[in-house]
Amino acid sequence: MKEKIIALFKERFGVEPVMYASAGRINLIGEHTDYNGGFVFPGAIDKCIMAGIKENGTDKVRVYSADLDAYTEFGLNEEDKPAEQWACYVFGVCRETIKRGGTVKGFDAVFAGNVPLGAGLSSSAALESQI
Repeated sequence: MKEKIIALFKERFGVEPVMYASAGRINLIGEHTDYNGGFVFPGAIDKCIMAGIKENGTDKVRVYSADLDAYTEFGLNEEDKPAEQWACYVFGVCRETIKRGGTVKGFDAVFAGNVPLGAGLSSSAALESQI
């Protein structure tokens, strides 16, 4: 998977990315209670999301999902929210970082994974933790 992401990134953006990986997870107890102050007991699984990311020197985020064969780009302002649901996870992390006083610069990203989508294994959380 890593080699595939690097190759796609070079093909799309012309440079080599910095690579990141995040594991999917299961909640052994406490599903949906963590954000309500309840107890949870999560565990990492042997599936992950990998991403190649690199600043691009602009104010735009350009993202390619290898698994969906889908590309989008968007700005970093609230009105720049992308139409694609999968890209809203990336946009949301950028916006929350900015709202909390962090700095987000434009970047390019290519990601792929083997965490089953929609299976309750936190594929979206694995993606969000990389951005």
